[in-house]
Amino acid sequence: MTTILYLAHLNPLTNAHIEIINQLKGDAEIVKVMPVIFKLGKKEVTSKSFPFNFEIRKKMIESVFGDSVLITDDYTFNAPFKKYLPPLLSLKSWKLRKKILTGVKGNYYSYTGDKAEGYMLKLYRLKPKIGERRLLSAASVKEKMYDAVLGKKSNWKEDVPESVGKIIDENWDIIEKYSRIEDKTRRVLGMKFPVEGWSE
Repeated sequence: MTTILYLAHLNPLTNAHIEIINQLKGDAEIVKVMPVIFKLGKKEVTSKSFPFNFEIRKKMIESVFGDSVLITDDYTFNAPFKKYLPPLLSLKSWKLRKKILTGVKGNYYSYTGDKAEGYMLKLYRLKPKIGERRLLSAASVKEKMYDAVLGKKSNWKEDVPESVGKIIDENWDIIEKYSRIEDKTRRVLGMKFPVEGWSE
């Protein structure tokens, strides 16, 4: 039995993510989808880059794939996030690796479309396979949604499945909230972390 680990932001779930997950489903018996979570105590930290919480993203994935993929909260960073660095020397980062592999039996590998992320996954012995990076990104979809709030012409609904578009519409207040504020994130080793919770 082979398990594929898909660690991603999925914020929001886009048509490109759908293509990737469908491809992975054809390559393994189990696809373990892990939307990244940032937590400060019991609170999930969101930001302009990460507007939708885990439960909303899980609902998006389920609206397309039902129970044909395994969705878990095993890819969770707990504040202070800076304690996951430097890689390999951080005890927290190795605990995260152990959590990511929860329930995984037999052969496994992880998937990414990002070369820098692939290098990190290799360091943590998560056996990465680097796929082709899609042109459509969740970041570009978010920008289109923020443009829509600001009254600009936007076709963001073309970039997500209809079911996901409905979930976003139901949570449009989140997009309205973040459209007018600064993006409080920092990029470290190719990965974005929320500023809130970075050093707490």
